[in-house]
Amino acid sequence: MDVEESPSDVASDRCGLPSVHLSTDEDSDDFSCQETFNEEEPAFPPDLEWLEELYKDDHDDVDGDGDLAVAAVDGRKRRYAETARMFKLRRNLDQLDCFHRQKEHDVLKARDELKLCRQNIKSLVEHRDNLEREIERQRAAHDSVAVFRLRSQHKHLCQELQSEEELEGHINTGLKQQELVLREVEVELGRFSSLRHEVQEEQRLFQAHKNQKTSTRLQRERKASQNLQFKMQHLKQKQAAALKKEEAGCQTKIEEGRANRKTAAKYLKETIRRMQQQEAEKQQQRREFLEKRIQAVNSLKSNIAATQESLRVQQSRARANAQKEEVRQRQLRESLEARGINSTKHMYQQKQLEEIKRKQAEFEERQKSKRVEIVAKILQEEQQVKSRKRHQALLPKPSTCDKTPRAGRAGEELLRYLAPRPPSAPEERATHQLIRFSDVSSSSSASSDVEDLEETRQRDEDHQSLAGSLAEPEFSGLWDQNYEKLQNEKRPMVQTEVKQNEPALNIAAKKVHGTELKGRPFISKPAVIFFKDFEVGIIYKKKIVLTNVSYVTNHCKLLGVSARLKGFLSINFEPPGSLSTGMSCDMQAVFQPTINEDLEGEVHFVSALGPFSVPVTCTIKKCELEVDSQFIDFGSHVVGQTISRIITLTNKGALATLFSLDTSSCLSPETSHVQASNVSANTCQEKRSQDTSSEDRSSSVSMGTVELQPKQERQELSEALQQEQPGSKASATGAEINPEACASSDVRVQMSQSHSDSCDLSLGNVREGEIGPFQSLQLEVLFSPTIPGRVKLDFHIIFSDSISKPIPIQVRGVAVSVPVCVVQPSIDLKICMFDHLYQDSIVVQSRASSALRLTFEVCPEMRKHMEILPKTAFIQAQSSFNAQLKFLPRSSLSKDAENLFDSDTGVLEVPMAVQVAGQVTPARFTVQAVVTSSELRFDRTLMDFGFCSIYQSVKSSVRLTNLSLLPQDFGFLTVPEFIELQPNDGFGTLLPQETLEIDLIFSAKKAKEYNFQLRCKSGINRDVLLSCRAAGVRPPLLLSHSLVQFGATALGDRSTAVLHLINPSASHQSKKNTPPVGKGAVAPATPRLFSFSLPEDSDISIAPSAGRLLPGERCLLQVTFRPRLRDQDIQEEALRLLRRAELLRVEELERSRHADQEALKEVPVVTAKGKKASVIPKTSQACGGPKTDQPTESPNPAELRPWSERHEEARASLLHSFTRRYRESTVPCFVSDGDPPEDEPQAQPAWSAFNTLYLKLQCPAVQPPLVVISNSAKNSIDFHQVAVGERVIQRFTVQNISRETLDLRSSVLDVHGPFSLLNALRCIRPGEKHTLVLAFSPSLEKKYCEILEVCSQKMTLEMTLSGVGVVPAVTSSHPGGVLDFGYVLQKESAVRVLKLQNSSVVAVGFRALLASLSPSRPPGGADSLASLLRTPTDSPVQPTVGTQNFSGLSVFSAVPAEGSVAPGQSLDIAVTFRPDHPSVSYSDRLTVELMNKSKVCVADVRGAACSHNMYLMGGDALTVPIESLLPPLAARRPALTAELELKEKPTTPVLVTLRASYTAGVITPAVRELQVGCIATQSVRKGGEFQWDNAASLQQLGFSVEPSKGSVETGHKRTVTVTWVPHSGYKPYEVVQTCLPLTLTGDETNVYRVTLMALVSTTTD
Repeated sequence: MDVEESPSDVASDRCGLPSVHLSTDEDSDDFSCQETFNEEEPAFPPDLEWLEELYKDDHDDVDGDGDLAVAAVDGRKRRYAETARMFKLRRNLDQLDCFHRQKEHDVLKARDELKLCRQNIKSLVEHRDNLEREIERQRAAHDSVAVFRLRSQHKHLCQELQSEEELEGHINTGLKQQELVLREVEVELGRFSSLRHEVQEEQRLFQAHKNQKTSTRLQRERKASQNLQFKMQHLKQKQAAALKKEEAGCQTKIEEGRANRKTAAKYLKETIRRMQQQEAEKQQQRREFLEKRIQAVNSLKSNIAATQESLRVQQSRARANAQKEEVRQRQLRESLEARGINSTKHMYQQKQLEEIKRKQAEFEERQKSKRVEIVAKILQEEQQVKSRKRHQALLPKPSTCDKTPRAGRAGEELLRYLAPRPPSAPEERATHQLIRFSDVSSSSSASSDVEDLEETRQRDEDHQSLAGSLAEPEFSGLWDQNYEKLQNEKRPMVQTEVKQNEPALNIAAKKVHGTELKGRPFISKPAVIFFKDFEVGIIYKKKIVLTNVSYVTNHCKLLGVSARLKGFLSINFEPPGSLSTGMSCDMQAVFQPTINEDLEGEVHFVSALGPFSVPVTCTIKKCELEVDSQFIDFGSHVVGQTISRIITLTNKGALATLFSLDTSSCLSPETSHVQASNVSANTCQEKRSQDTSSEDRSSSVSMGTVELQPKQERQELSEALQQEQPGSKASATGAEINPEACASSDVRVQMSQSHSDSCDLSLGNVREGEIGPFQSLQLEVLFSPTIPGRVKLDFHIIFSDSISKPIPIQVRGVAVSVPVCVVQPSIDLKICMFDHLYQDSIVVQSRASSALRLTFEVCPEMRKHMEILPKTAFIQAQSSFNAQLKFLPRSSLSKDAENLFDSDTGVLEVPMAVQVAGQVTPARFTVQAVVTSSELRFDRTLMDFGFCSIYQSVKSSVRLTNLSLLPQDFGFLTVPEFIELQPNDGFGTLLPQETLEIDLIFSAKKAKEYNFQLRCKSGINRDVLLSCRAAGVRPPLLLSHSLVQFGATALGDRSTAVLHLINPSASHQSKKNTPPVGKGAVAPATPRLFSFSLPEDSDISIAPSAGRLLPGERCLLQVTFRPRLRDQDIQEEALRLLRRAELLRVEELERSRHADQEALKEVPVVTAKGKKASVIPKTSQACGGPKTDQPTESPNPAELRPWSERHEEARASLLHSFTRRYRESTVPCFVSDGDPPEDEPQAQPAWSAFNTLYLKLQCPAVQPPLVVISNSAKNSIDFHQVAVGERVIQRFTVQNISRETLDLRSSVLDVHGPFSLLNALRCIRPGEKHTLVLAFSPSLEKKYCEILEVCSQKMTLEMTLSGVGVVPAVTSSHPGGVLDFGYVLQKESAVRVLKLQNSSVVAVGFRALLASLSPSRPPGGADSLASLLRTPTDSPVQPTVGTQNFSGLSVFSAVPAEGSVAPGQSLDIAVTFRPDHPSVSYSDRLTVELMNKSKVCVADVRGAACSHNMYLMGGDALTVPIESLLPPLAARRPALTAELELKEKPTTPVLVTLRASYTAGVITPAVRELQVGCIATQSVRKGGEFQWDNAASLQQLGFSVEPSKGSVETGHKRTVTVTWVPHSGYKPYEVVQTCLPLTLTGDETNVYRVTLMALVSTTTD
């Protein structure tokens, strides 16, 4: 056949163009290569396979048989070829059009270049003419220099003109060639114009056919869609029913939850109400306590003021007494000397007598106090004996053998106590303590604190003496104890007796999860059952709640109450049964008192964890009496005035009592000891010197705070006792003289003294009365001084209640008669500064009845600094006078007044005096002040900013210190415009001794040197100067921005800023002729090298970080801030977590070890004698200490390596605890002076510090709201190597660790790339997680990398995706073609194995597909229809899918149907043939393909099945290859009798056609072969036989069969040859036919009816 060339090939050949096809975008999707179209054999390229599939679909529509079918097939072939030819022509024509357009574009481009070249030539010619005219003009002007210059330009211009003309000729030649090619292409286009119309018509017909097929497919798809909708509707109904059921369950749960919430709300309201009540009670208590504190503070203030006044009066009185005593002694000495007596000796003897009398008085006082103390203790012992006798029945009786020694010891104690002895150490401390406090106390709290301290000391002594004999029944002699202590002693005895009466409860300690439970199993609310202020005969009830606080389910049982409470207290308690942890039960306590006494005891319970008890306390009504002050000091008052003070008596108890004020000295036994101590202390205090008395009084002022600070009081008391110890020892030695001297004389002295002192002090109208429960009364004390001197009054408040002790009250006052005094004896000028004037007023008060002259004196040291105006004045009677004090401290104060001024602390204390005419003692006062400097000082005198760029600012700091003790305002005035001061623009206030750091920001405006001074002015107009200097420079390069402020960037996110680095041009620098540093030439515009120097381990990156800039060029800089956690911080956090875990582990081990030791100690061991002994483990003795003493082992470095588990835990901990981080960094940019030298290109260029630029970066980092918690917290996902065509899925999880809901969204991945995001993003609430699913499906063999951005409102999380595509290399053991199973018995199977070998580096997935199971195969099969209509001569090949099983199961199966082959491994695929009925047309197609659709093996699988083990194979096909699924016709015939069935057993027809060839008069015999085989089965193992019947008759017709009979082994086949030789009388074109049976004998006998048909064929046929 002729082959037609394509148009494009023809055009290429004729034009002499290369066979290159330029395809457009529309053609590139469908066509990729060019092939020659063959009309007879339409071989399609791979891109036209869809056309073949389209026509395969058309085969389904062809229906018919015979000639009609043949015609349809021929028509289809023609349409198939025409369509393929049409697409081939369409593609070639499109390529020809594209080539034509390209040539047109080349021609236009050449014409434009030619036009531009001609314009250049024209301009050059004009320029040449102008130069020639200019040369003539300059030649005429005789300017030879210009002529030579113009000639050189003319020469250069002519050369350019010549080159342009040559270029014009070259372009013109090329243009002509391009136009010639274009004309040839246009001619070719004209030749194929008719072919183009034909192709367009064929395209229209093809489109119509395609639309028809589309409509047909659409109908099928709609039907399938309807079925799918029906299924979806059914599924939705099921889902709706399930949802309704779930909603019903949810509704039930919601109702239950509402009921539970209501119950919880009710209990919550009750709890809140109780809490509010408790809070209100606490607030009320706080208010009451605050009021008491305020009252105490007010009382303290008044007492301090009174004490100060009394101190001033006492000082003046002491000075007056001293002067009087000196005058008296002088007069006495003069009188004695006048009488001739030795005055010195006489006066010494008088002093000795007075000292002896004083000591005798002190000794009598001590003896009296001891005697009174003994009497009081004897009375107290009697009361204790009486009380113990009443409760003797409750105490255990002592044994007989113990009574006599104890009675003897008690007698010895009594005799030893009454015998003369020195006081013990505690008594000495108590005595000196009382002396000191009675002398220096100035507040009411002092005496009460002394009593409390005395009672505490007595209780401590009693506890020590009774520690070894608490079980003794008799009284404890003369021990110092009170009734409350006795009650405390009786309590443990009673409890011991109750416990002895109760049965023993040996309950083992309970353990939960190996831990022993300790503590109380139940707690009670209230913790103590308290019946306060009860009355006999009234019933009291209380409700108690018991709560299980153990960790197990527990129960409790009431055992009873203490023996002391029996008969008075009853418990109503119903055992609640088992109680869970936190559950409670109620009980009621009923108290019915019959005796008026305090009762204490316990209510005993027992639980599963052991016994416990609830304490019970019952108290009677008592009186609790106290006064707000036990010491009243009126201070100093002038004679004739009347002053009153108020004492508040308060009863805090519930029992009323009568009171009376007793001013007599007879004391009750309970208070005699305290009163006697006070009297003796006062006596000693009166006889002290006047100088020491002033110091003691000053100490009493400080002791006024004792009432507010009890702890501080105890500390001061202990120090005072230690200081007074030597004196106490001396007094104790003196007390040994005559212990029973004269107690009665001391009492008389005290009474007479009290009567003499109390004449000026008197009590108010209220001297006796009744004070009710919780009531307060006010008692008035009056002071009306009549004569100057000290006045005192001691009285007691006595109560009718026998338990209440009398309260002693001490009143003191001083009467003065000084007429003139300074109202303010101490003038405090506070803090003063040098060289500043301070003024104050001195107020002088006169009580005299006449005017007096005053003279103000200033000490000589202070006359330069201090002045009082006027110096002399007169004060009128009963008035005051104001003098002015001026104080101007000068710098020489420390030299002038060394004794008065302390230069280190600045404290100045100046004693002053006012001389009064007629008054011997001047009125003295003191001026106090703290003098300080007013200077401000800088830490440096010169500030050098160095070289500063005019485009940037330089910051430096200076420290300003205030040396004064006063705050000072400051400010910088007349600041230059190129200086900025911070903070507050250089203004502010400095606190005393404060140092402030001030930032100076220098911004040079010009490139010059700067020298200036900064003036700091203080608030008092003082100037402090600071000299500054700097040098402004102009750098050769410029930055568009010198400060970059990044926004708050989360860890893991990034922020980017864009800058420009500019190298100014020469013209720009010429406009600004300023030198770079102020002197010298202008820097030339040369290329510059730059380099940014980033700090190590920085979160900043700059791209590019180095480069070269030409003059006038600018460079784009990208600054990126990526905050991250430093490895060092993560390592430290990991170490901290490891140490904490180790400590917890060690503590747990220590606790478990301790618990084991306790358990071992409690385990009793029975010894040989039957006694029990505790077990002490040996390990506890050997162990020197706990394991915590051992040094902690260093962590394993492998545990802390990056991306390890410990490392990730530390990183997550830092991320969750990260709050905010702010860093500032300055990045220098070094700029070179130019390029390196040309002769040394490898040399380093010169760098100058003046050229350096600085870029300041402010980088705030915040906590990331979104973190990756999977993939080891890495921000990259590596898919590794993946076979091309396969898809690998990986996941990573993100978590929201912020407090806000995040709306996630992602960036768009490359739609043509291998990566894809498979799931949608959503909003995640705080703490929630979201998993992203990513897929990687490479299509080419290369490396892939892409970035996925997960965006939220506050950050963008970048994930780097990477992977490698690998082409799989898989081979099959079967080369393809036919895979024949041969004959198999029906309902049995045969297996063939295919081996797949994977030689690639990745695992490769595959699928084994059978054509019969393909979902795209149409019902019935197009192959079946084509083979059914095909004639036997068309093709002997069977169809792809042949006969199928009647059962519907597949005949052929492949296992596994899909899977994966590991790299370098192999996999077997088992193909199984399992027929269910006899047939010879079983066939299928097995395709093994990879995931990328590439086919490894395509095999046509065939097989045959028969019902017996013997079969005959060969001959001509008599049936179609596709069988009907209906049963065979023989099965539907009516049943025959057994005889007819045996006689008419069906035979199988076989046709064998023999064709003898006739060539050149010679006939070649025809030969055919048949195969007789025997199937190997397990049931039948012997072979079979075959035999031809009537084989001899065949020879007449020329047939011969060899062998005529034989046997076949199991699993083998034998060949039977049939030969036909025409006999001599054979007629041409005559068909010889005969029929003979073939009998096969195996498990059954089968007969084949073989028809032999022979004919002769010629070559012309």
